This record gives sequence, structure tokens and C-alpha cells, in this order.
Amino acid sequence: MTLEQALAKMKELQAAQHAYNHAMGVLSLDGDTAAPAASARGRGDTMGYLSGVTYQLLVNDEVKEMLETILANKDAVTPAQFRQAELLKEDYDDSVRIPMEEYVAYSTLITNANAVWHEAKLKDDYAAFAPYLAQIIDYNRRFASYKDASRPAYDVLLDGFEKGASTATLDPFFALLRERLTPVILEVAKRPAPRADFLKQRFPIADQRIFSDKLMAMMSISRDRCGIAETEHPFTTNFNKWDVRITTNYAEDNVADSMYSVIHEGGHALYELGTADEIQFTNLASGASMGLHESQSRFYENIIGRSLPFCRALLPVMQSCFPAQMTGVTAEELYAAVNKSQPSLIRTQADELTYGMHIAIRYEMEKLMISGDAKVDELPALWNSMYRDYLGVTVPSDREGILQDVHWAGGMIGYFPSYALGSAYGVQMLAAMERDFNPWGDVEKGDLTKITAWLGEKIHRHGRLLTPPQLLENAIGAPFDPSCYTNYLTKKFTALYNL
Repeated sequence: MTLEQALAKMKELQAAQHAYNHAMGVLSLDGDTAAPAASARGRGDTMGYLSGVTYQLLVNDEVKEMLETILANKDAVTPAQFRQAELLKEDYDDSVRIPMEEYVAYSTLITNANAVWHEAKLKDDYAAFAPYLAQIIDYNRRFASYKDASRPAYDVLLDGFEKGASTATLDPFFALLRERLTPVILEVAKRPAPRADFLKQRFPIADQRIFSDKLMAMMSISRDRCGIAETEHPFTTNFNKWDVRITTNYAEDNVADSMYSVIHEGGHALYELGTADEIQFTNLASGASMGLHESQSRFYENIIGRSLPFCRALLPVMQSCFPAQMTGVTAEELYAAVNKSQPSLIRTQADELTYGMHIAIRYEMEKLMISGDAKVDELPALWNSMYRDYLGVTVPSDREGILQDVHWAGGMIGYFPSYALGSAYGVQMLAAMERDFNPWGDVEKGDLTKITAWLGEKIHRHGRLLTPPQLLENAIGAPFDPSCYTNYLTKKFTALYNL
């Protein structure tokens, strides 16, 4: 195969992959948002079939020869072409080790497990979901061994979401969070809680939908390229930079839940919307790692969204949408309320200070699940025990406990640490940003365009062209230092609670 033929083949392969992934993504989005509950069985068969097609597209001798040809001619191709081939080779190497029939069966399982999880959570019925989780754990353990039997299975899974992550790097990271933040959490618990009752009134869902539109406008999210839908567990999906979808979940008695869901998912959307035109429809057109993706969502949600300047810009918008509930509330009261720190049950509703403990619990759970040291029927009790140890709260039901997150139903074992890493990355991004300009005056006016432009230049536009470490260095201009994150939280909550 000549180099010219190989490059043409790579372009053709990626066009086909994009088309199939687009179709499968639409099916998945529909299943989570609009499709009737009983549709999962047929959709699972379809997803299984399509996953078989995509497997065969990638895993064959022609693709192997194509990749070998391109990678052997680094000086004769563009950096983008070489990077595409590098990433395809990683996918090829991972996939070729997994028998096709297992790959297809797993895809079908995930589709069905997702539907079962939705119903199990609604009915507080862990027993219905447990057999699916057992199979998912077994598949992930087996796939990890296929990919690299020389490493612990959980390290292989972690590396799939955040390149270079392992228990050797994450154990000290989470130990630091517990060591530095637990004393602050305990001190905050002794102080009077700020007034937050105004956020727990009845906020009609129809009004919240209008408010979501206004939040997306504040973030300058292009509505002709980004839609919003409703689902049980919010997520973002992208098909290309001209078609990104976010989702949220509304509760009449908790307006902040959906508000920060929209801002969080909006951060993910801005990443995808900001990827460069020239990398669209290739494997470069997505986030570089899950940690970097979560750095963007958590940056907008917390560092910006829970700041006092943003609350000053947000309050008039809330008062226009919810005059009966928000009239008379000050920006300072809103700021204190949205930063109210209190050990809680639900990760997605947790405050910045205690959020890392929710992730640490899931990290420890996943280690035990994949190692086999905890059986599936033991997981709810283990979850409840860890919530008592880490956060001092009692879990009243599996719906509010082990069934609260969709990730394991989707096979995403090893994803959770990305949330904590992303939060820590974001703090150092803020420090680098503040060295270049002062963002807070614009934030107070509700103008986030300079912030998004800075992140776009440092991170978004590159997609996967650069490696995750290269992008992180590009954004923070210094080595990663998790103590910056714990220092930020300590300083913020010391001021909020007069510690």
C-alpha cells in the first residue's frame, strides 16, 4: 500500500466511522430522552449489530497495513494526519485483542443495562440492576486483561479515560483531598448554615425551561448548534461541532439542581463547539481526555458559576424568570446559598467542598469491584458504609445511594476520578487565565466570551491533536499540582464561613 493509498483509506475509514457513530449516538440519545421504556430490547439488538459493523471497519488486515504505512512515514505526512493514525492505532490495538462476538454482546448489554438502570432507580430496585452490573464488571475486567494482562485491570480502565492515570497516581491524590479537606468540612459543619430556603420553593418546570435557555445565552452557547433535552441523569453528547446536545433534569423544589446541571453540561458543550473546523469528522474532533473535559464543565459550573461576580449577573435573570421566589434576595445571599456546604447524599447536588469525597468513595468502590474484593450483592452495604465514613451521612435508599449515577450502567468504570482531576485542573487554569487578563469584571456583567475564547485557544480548538499532558501544559503553564485545588477550596470556604 502506498502512502497516498493509505491516507485515502484513513480518510474513508474515518468518514464511515463518523457516520456509524452518529447513527448510534442518535439512537442512544433517543433512548435516554424520548423513546418509550420498552424500546430498549429492539434498540439493544440494533446497537449490537452496528457495533459489529464498526468493529469490522477497524479490525482488518487492510487497516493494519494502512496504519503501519502512515506511522512509518511521519516526516511525509502532516502532524494532524500522523496524530489521527496514532489514535486509530491505539483503538486498533485495543479492539483487535477483543473477540468480535464479545464486543457485540457487550454493546447489546450496555444498551439493555441502561434501560434497566432507569427503571431500577425509579423503583429503588437494586436487585433488578445487579445482574447487569455483574456482567458489566466481568466484561470490563476481561477486556482490561485482553488489552494489557501485565497491569492491574483497574489501572487499564483508568488509563482509558485519563491517559497515564493509575492507582499509583490517584491514591495519593485522593489521600491529599481527604487530608486537606476533611478538617475544613468538619469546621464548616460547626458554623451556622447560610439562608438557602428561597432556592427550595416551588419553581414551575415550564419557567425553569425558560431559565435554562437564558443560562445557555449567558454562556454564549449557540442554539442553532446546541440543543437541550431532559433525562434522568444529565449528560452531553456531540456528533460534530454543528450538532451538540446537552440534557438536564428538573425538580420543582430544587431550581439549583437543574441550573448547575445546565451550566456543567454547557461547559462540556463549549469544549465540543470550540473544536477547529479542519478536524471535524476525524477522530481528532473531541475532548483530549475525560479529565480535561470535566475540567471545562467543572470550571464553568463552580469556579465561574458559583462565584460572587457570576451571582451578581445571574440574580437579575433569576428574578425575571422567578419574580415571586427571588424578589428581595441579594447577590450575596445567592452566593452564600449556592455555596452552602453540607455533607449530602447526591453527588450531582454536592457543594464544591464535599464533592471530592463523593468521587473518592466511587474510586474506592471501583477498585474493590474490579479486583473482585467486593461482590455485586455486597455493593449497596459497602456504599452506605463509605458514605458514613467519608461524609457522616446515612443513606436511606439505593435510589439515593448506589443507583444514583448512570455511569456503571454505561460501562464507564474508571470514569469517576476524571471529575476530581478536572476540578483540580480547572483551578490551575484559572490562575493561568488571571495572569493573562482579569476575567471577573466581565463575569460580573454576565459576559463570559473572553473566558471561553481563552479556553478555546488553549484547549478547545485542538481537540485531540495534542496529547492530554501537552494540552494541560498549554493551559496551565506549570506542572500539575493538586495542592492548588485544596488551597483554593480552603481559602474559599474559610472566607464563606469565617473559619
